[in-house]
Amino acid sequence: MTTSPPRDDASTPVGTQQAPRTRTLTPRFFARHLVRFAVSLTALLVVSFAMIHLIPGDPLRKMLGPTAPKSLVDQRRHELGLDASIPVQFFHYVHDVFSGDLGTSFISAQPVSDIIKDGLPNTVALALLATVVALLVSIPLGVWGAIRTENGRNRRTETAFGALTGAAVAVPEYLYALALVIVFALGLSWLPPAGLTGPSSYILPVIALAVGPAAMIARIARVETLRELGSDYMRLARAKRLPAGRLYVRHLLPNTLTATLTMGGLLLSGLITGSVLVENVFAWPGLGLRTVEAITQKDYPVAQAVILVYGAIVLGVNFVVDIALGVLDPKSALSAGKES
Repeated sequence: MTTSPPRDDASTPVGTQQAPRTRTLTPRFFARHLVRFAVSLTALLVVSFAMIHLIPGDPLRKMLGPTAPKSLVDQRRHELGLDASIPVQFFHYVHDVFSGDLGTSFISAQPVSDIIKDGLPNTVALALLATVVALLVSIPLGVWGAIRTENGRNRRTETAFGALTGAAVAVPEYLYALALVIVFALGLSWLPPAGLTGPSSYILPVIALAVGPAAMIARIARVETLRELGSDYMRLARAKRLPAGRLYVRHLLPNTLTATLTMGGLLLSGLITGSVLVENVFAWPGLGLRTVEAITQKDYPVAQAVILVYGAIVLGVNFVVDIALGVLDPKSALSAGKES
């Protein structure tokens, strides 16, 4: 009996159709990542708790002022539980954090949890939009750059691509923000210069946050695409003289996206935590603006809570990215687990 040769399945990219079937994720894989997440979260709690105790001087004295009587300072310290032992304070701190009680602002006397609830959604929305824009621009740009410069072709394109993306990565986000405000808000009066007054308010801060990451991911996407273009499955696909659209979109792009989307996940957490200066340029009502205000006004409970929230976001996004990559590429995830 004869068997027909394997056919090119139009619904499955060449070189990827067998990968997910060769290995499966085990409960040990998920348990290992959960343990890492728990250990990292514990370290974050310790660091955020220690922040108040490592500040030079007495935070309560700074809050109440140098002329406040000692009896008032001692009373306030007792109300906050700062006169208890360090282990007891840490226990109460962890209990309060998981109960949603992040303390009270020294300046506004507002619950810190309310400040976080007011600012965090605006910061996350800004970071999400910037991440989407960066990925939508960078992935096609990186793939195009790789196809144009494959095998040393178009040296001028390669040089221009490297120079422009390198320069875009080198410029800080807040400089993009200042330039955009000067040109499009103050100069041309096309867009609002500050605040959150409507959908148009997102345009300038999103662009300011997305330019640098888009250039960085485009460089990574180009390198990954060049590597995939030289692989066996792409040579096989080209030997079959597949149409360009099917060759690049159906076969090349899915294999290129793994490392690129990894960077996209990390980019999201980086934009959430790194948007402080951009938010201040645009007077954006997010956590970045409140962070700077808390630091300048020595509002330590707010600063402590923001550090905790930012750290938890980074840990959470990294955890989700690790699990997602394990689901997309079980073989590589299990191999990495054995090495570690």
